Amino acid sequence: MTTSPSQANGNMHSVKGTVVENIGNLTGSDSLKKDGKQEHAQGEAEVKAAQTKGYVEGMMERVQGTVDSVLGAVKGDKTQQASGDVQDAAGEAKMEANKPM
Repeated sequence: MTTSPSQANGNMHSVKGTVVENIGNLTGSDSLKKDGKQEHAQGEAEVKAAQTKGYVEGMMERVQGTVDSVLGAVKGDKTQQASGDVQDAAGEAKMEANKPM
């Protein structure tokens, strides 16, 4: 069973990997250093995957919001137009929160 990438889970593994790597550095354990580096890298990859997923979801929300807003304007349906504008703004905020660094 595959789970969606999670920024919180990725950050936790990134930090844990760094701690394990530092313990390996302090103790001279190559195994701990290697395992720590690997877990840190996997955590960072999960963070990036979660950000990408959030960014794409935000983009899709913006597209749907824009479509609803335009359709509402064409039909003279102010409620649909306003709802589309709100969805567009929410999508924009989600994209901004997950913008690649």
